[in-house]
Amino acid sequence: MPEADDEPIYQAFMACLRIFADDLPHDEITRTLGVQPTMRRKRGDRRRPGSPPAKDAAWHFQPPVPEDCDLSDHLRALWQVIAPHVAYLRDLKARAQIDIFCGYRSNHGGAGFEVAPDALEPFVALDIPFSVSVIIDGYVVDRLKLQ
Repeated sequence: MPEADDEPIYQAFMACLRIFADDLPHDEITRTLGVQPTMRRKRGDRRRPGSPPAKDAAWHFQPPVPEDCDLSDHLRALWQVIAPHVAYLRDLKARAQIDIFCGYRSNHGGAGFEVAPDALEPFVALDIPFSVSVIIDGYVVDRLKLQ
């Protein structure tokens, strides 16, 4: 097992606008927001042969920001896309679930991050909670298994 000093510390971030519903106007969302989705599916689509059919339709957009940039940078890039269309997205919320999936991954259990106040604008504008999925991997996970 590598020691803590043997593995360089890394932090990776991402932010993704996600829209889910039984039926989604995929083309309308794409046209209104002016960006191509990074993932889209219809209800019943399969991720791969033999996998269960999707229970809902989805439209996702993740801005092309390098994962080593701060979460604030990811959220600001997402906000540039959605800010002009807040009214549309708020109307869409009446028939769809909308969230912003934020991810944080590191190999250091003591590492942390902060989010600049201006980067939280999408959550306030869309009236959705701010949450982050945290994954700690690498030697930390191995170390925890030994205890």
